[in-house]
Amino acid sequence: MHNYIQIYEILCEHSTLKGFGLNTDFLEANVINISLLLSGLIYALKQFLGAALNSRQRKVLIAIQEAEERLKQANLRLLESEKQFKQTEIVIKQIEQEAIMTAEKVRNSILAQGKLDIERLTEAGKISISIAEMQVREQIQQQITGLAVRQVYLDLKRQVTPSIQSKIIDENILQLGDKL
Repeated sequence: MHNYIQIYEILCEHSTLKGFGLNTDFLEANVINISLLLSGLIYALKQFLGAALNSRQRKVLIAIQEAEERLKQANLRLLESEKQFKQTEIVIKQIEQEAIMTAEKVRNSILAQGKLDIERLTEAGKISISIAEMQVREQIQQQITGLAVRQVYLDLKRQVTPSIQSKIIDENILQLGDKL
C-alpha cells in the first residue's frame, strides 16, 4: 500500500509542475512498447476469445437447431393428435348413430313382438272362451237331459200302475216270442 501512495505523490508533483499533456517523445513515453504489448495481447486474446466465442456460437447454434427440431416434432405430434382427435370424433358420431339405429330397430322389434304376443293371447283367449262355452253348453245339456230323464221317470212311476206294468211285460214277451 505504501508503494501506491508514493506513486500517487510522484504523479501529483509531476502534474503540478508541467500539468497533464501529451508527450510526443515516443521513446520516453514507451509508446512502441505499449503498442507491441497491446498488439500481442490483442493477438493472443483474439485467438483465445475467438476460439471460446466460436465454441460458444457453435453450442448456441446447435441448441437453436435442436430447439427448432423439437418444435417441428412437437408441431407434427400436435397435427397428428388433432387428426386422431377428429377421427375419434367421427368414430364417436358413427357409433352414436349406429346406437340410435340399433335402439330404433330393437324398439320396433319389441313392439312387433308385443303385437304378435297380444294377437296370440287374444286368439288363445277366444279359443279358451269358446272351449269354456262348449263345456258349459255340454254341462247344461247333460243337466237338462238328466232332469228330463228324471222327470220322465217320475212321471212314469206315477202313471204306471202294477197292472199297466204287467200289460207292458206281456206285450214285450209276445213280441219276443214271435221272433224266436
